[in-house]
Amino acid sequence: MNARTGHRLTTALKGLLVATAAALGILAATAGTAPAADPPSGGGDALMGRARELFKPLPATLPVVRNNAVTREKIDLGKMLFFDPRLSASGIFSCNSCHNLGLGGVDGLETSVGHGWQKGPRNAPTVLNAVLNVAQFWDGRAEDLKAQAKGPIQAGVEMNSTPDRVMAVLNSIPAYQAKFADAFPNEKTPVSFDNVAMAIEAFEATLTTPAAPFDQYLEGKADALTDTQKAGLELFIDKGCAGCHNGVNVGGHDYFPFGVVAKPGAEILPPSDKGRFAVTKTADDEYVFRAPTLRNVALTAPYFHSGKVWDLRQAVAVMGSSQLGATLSDQEIDKITAFLTALTGQQPRVDYPLLPASTPATPQPVFK
Repeated sequence: MNARTGHRLTTALKGLLVATAAALGILAATAGTAPAADPPSGGGDALMGRARELFKPLPATLPVVRNNAVTREKIDLGKMLFFDPRLSASGIFSCNSCHNLGLGGVDGLETSVGHGWQKGPRNAPTVLNAVLNVAQFWDGRAEDLKAQAKGPIQAGVEMNSTPDRVMAVLNSIPAYQAKFADAFPNEKTPVSFDNVAMAIEAFEATLTTPAAPFDQYLEGKADALTDTQKAGLELFIDKGCAGCHNGVNVGGHDYFPFGVVAKPGAEILPPSDKGRFAVTKTADDEYVFRAPTLRNVALTAPYFHSGKVWDLRQAVAVMGSSQLGATLSDQEIDKITAFLTALTGQQPRVDYPLLPASTPATPQPVFK
């Protein structure tokens, strides 16, 4: 077992223990035993102190990206590539098709539609704050946004292209050649598939949503949350939701079984999709998925990897019964849902880029 796997299993076990404790009704009695973090100069209260032990405010500064020095030139190029449908074989689909920045970084569909109007197997996760996730995709098969960017471009059910075709498109457009040379100076061949992925990652690293009401609360502004949202936060902690959804991204940091206590029905948890098992081939990873970030969750319906639940209240109820073994009352569901709306941050305002024109040498669209 390598160190990363051991850490993942340890963290997952901690999450399961929290969920189990909540299911047994003992978490509320023990959750307050840890000492509260010292509040900043803005003051705070007991709930704020407990929250600070589990969550961190989303920083307003650009996060550090591993193995990819983010520059303005890379960001500008990555933005163009993110919106350019010519990276797809049909010339119809771009990254923004499934991760629409005007819709909370998702497409609002049960599962995404791709090449030839095929439906993909899973719901598209939000691209917002994705740079803060431990890995990408529901099963974590891409270690970072560079690897993730390459997947949909080549997937037959999504953009259905190839690295060679993408290079042919970009090399046929002089303006793109110049943009790559600016973004990747001193490289002998700046236009490469690896650099496409690095530029897209650099742009996506800017798609964070700071200053949510919950962030302001964690920073000491006690009235940033309503009384109902504070009651929902307390339930979120006491019931055990924070066992899997914690940290700066309120989730996204590790993998957990869907159905810790009771598996949901086949409509929500399709038996054919065994999640992370497809990556690790380990029996313990059957129906294990990366816990999604809950930031901006009020904007990203439908929910779960199957995209079968369209109402946030219903999603809260499903998680209560499946993960915690708790039948939440309508009032508890309302309060937790109210708290989740406080996770909506400032949405990135992105000017749609002007894309350079194709030339006679640019490969023509392919629809088959």
